[in-house]
Amino acid sequence: MFRRITTVSTKGQLVIPSEMRASLGIAPGTRIAITQDGSRIVLEPVSEELVDKTRGLFSGKPSLSEELKRQRHRKDRW
Repeated sequence: MFRRITTVSTKGQLVIPSEMRASLGIAPGTRIAITQDGSRIVLEPVSEELVDKTRGLFSGKPSLSEELKRQRHRKDRW
């Protein structure tokens, strides 16, 4: 297990140390999933495995974009 300390920039950016990027196959352009777990932040490279684990997570639930459209439409009528 690697543990390194890094600093968050004024823009909210941080650097993932090179040995961690290399061991996880993180290259420029790699998408990263960010999860808050209590007081911890978990970063995971988006891989086919992660996509498979989360596929269908929101199925059957209302679409956020559709709900926002409905709300805007209601406001426009008044």
